[in-house]
Amino acid sequence: MELFKLDFDSVLRVGLHILVAFALALPIGWDRSQSARSVGLRTFPLVAIASCGFILIGRGAFEPDTGPIASVVQGLLSGIGFIGGGAILKGQTSVYGLATAASIWNTAAIGAAIGFDQLEVGIILAAINLALLRLLSPIAESDFSDEPSDHSET
Repeated sequence: MELFKLDFDSVLRVGLHILVAFALALPIGWDRSQSARSVGLRTFPLVAIASCGFILIGRGAFEPDTGPIASVVQGLLSGIGFIGGGAILKGQTSVYGLATAASIWNTAAIGAAIGFDQLEVGIILAAINLALLRLLSPIAESDFSDEPSDHSET
């Protein structure tokens, strides 16, 4: 009886999925780490590759039955929500870390998209996330914004 069935094509396919999820999340993590965020360079790629991994495991174990795969996605969303909640800090008069928490959740979606072979979705999510963080941060931090600055996260 063969305990594990491992072939080079499968390793290459899974490795490529994980590598793409990592590559798409890395710029987001870099942005957060450069902005003195509490969550950064290591966390975002780890969230993406773990999300991708869970989807790949679910697909490998349960396809073509979509019910169990939907349960994997549901569990993933709940778990990532918990991690994102840890990035949110409440000060005396304001709340910080919402953009970081949303980016964590989006990074999980990037990993899941790659796990479901939806490269175009992952690329678009990563590009929009990074653009929002980079292009809208000056506006969010200006005196014209009603939202508290996300830059004083610790």
